[in-house]
Amino acid sequence: MMTTRRRWFGALTCAAAIVLTGCTAVTADRAAAPDTVRSTENQWELAGSMTASGPNGPRKGVPDAPLSAENGDGGRIDKLALNTISDVQEFWTTEYPKNFPGTFKPVTRFLSWDAAAPKEQSITFCKVDTYQVVNAAYCSGDHTIGWDRGVLLPSVAKKFGDMAVVMVLAHEYGHAIQGQAKLAGFFTPALVLEQQADCLAGVFLRHVAEGNSAHFTLNTTDGLNAVLGATVAIRDQDPNDPKNTHGSAFERVTAVQIGYTDGAQGCKKITRQEISKRRGGLPKTFVPGEEYEQLPVSVASLTSVSQALATVFPTTIPPQLDYSGVVRNCPNTTTTQPVSYCPSANKVGTEVSALAKRAGTMSKAEDPLSAMVDGDYNAYVVFVSRYVLAVQQDRKLTVTGAETAGLRTACLSGVFTTRLSEPGSDPRLSAGDLDEAVSGLLADGLAASDVNGKVVPSGFARLEAFRTGVLDGEDACMARYR
Repeated sequence: MMTTRRRWFGALTCAAAIVLTGCTAVTADRAAAPDTVRSTENQWELAGSMTASGPNGPRKGVPDAPLSAENGDGGRIDKLALNTISDVQEFWTTEYPKNFPGTFKPVTRFLSWDAAAPKEQSITFCKVDTYQVVNAAYCSGDHTIGWDRGVLLPSVAKKFGDMAVVMVLAHEYGHAIQGQAKLAGFFTPALVLEQQADCLAGVFLRHVAEGNSAHFTLNTTDGLNAVLGATVAIRDQDPNDPKNTHGSAFERVTAVQIGYTDGAQGCKKITRQEISKRRGGLPKTFVPGEEYEQLPVSVASLTSVSQALATVFPTTIPPQLDYSGVVRNCPNTTTTQPVSYCPSANKVGTEVSALAKRAGTMSKAEDPLSAMVDGDYNAYVVFVSRYVLAVQQDRKLTVTGAETAGLRTACLSGVFTTRLSEPGSDPRLSAGDLDEAVSGLLADGLAASDVNGKVVPSGFARLEAFRTGVLDGEDACMARYR
């Protein structure tokens, strides 16, 4: 993002889907987490035995699937992988003929290897030697699925839980579906292939969340939040690299949510044209030098952002802006840190130094599976969210209630974010800023909280609200979050 010709840098962690490599990662210093409240209208709880706070992970006491992997060790990770594949195959055996042409051909050959093992213990998967290959993949050449049981899957499970491994393998099985379902062909761009696979994984996750998976359960709060965390972590770090084909965190989350909400029919609609339309004018690559610059969180920068906000969201009575600290002693309101809005005074108060910490330091700490996307827009979007609370009050809308005001706040913050990508905008959005916002929304949801800091516990719901604003605009926010 840019002001006085400086841009926001939107990047940090990476976890390449082909081979994981070391990259920078940092967790920003944060204020106290906002309060979560149980939603009575959680859009992710729609059918079956879907639950917000129920069990999550492998079911206890269920026999392992009668599948085996070549070169497997019979250990926990291989069993987790094979149980996942068994449930995915059972699901698509039923659902494939309802949605796609032809006869479903399940994958029958699976391969396992240890990327940390000596070279003499490596095998050949998809015509590639697996020595030090940290990967999980579907091979279209021989209709097989393989995975690294030594580094990749244990790391994913340790960082995000076993259901993140389920997500990874459901994604790979999505690749096995798309060819025979005629969703993709030889000339289909790699980004389309990956978005479709994410979407098909989302379809299966909905099946699990509804309680229909033989080996797994998935709740709609911390369970889905962890799955989304893994999706954010395993994203394209450098949008300028033509070898990066999985999409940004925002795009990957979008694809998973399309599958989760719209089912396989939604995945069929993901094409080159659909992705291009969805991207619209949002920045897709960095301009030269942009990836190395940050917009400092300062009074001058916040003033520039507030001026843009006033243009996008005109108000009858503009809010007062106080950069000396948060608003203290606001009647009947809990003060949020590091930015607060006081309805009675119509004032947005900002502790600038504390907000700057949220932007992070772009350190070189190595954590290739971090879901924290460091950068300045992780800070600025919180300021934006408190300002749009003032906009809502000006329009006689409630500013309390996590399910209403909180999600509407996230949605309107998404609207403003898109407007920053328009030609001539100053400040201006840069590639990666959306991922920084996604990271913060998933981590603590402060930008999706109401005036008292109340936030719905579902990261999926928070991200969906922001995504609605980014892609569908202000009218959709007002219609959806009343």
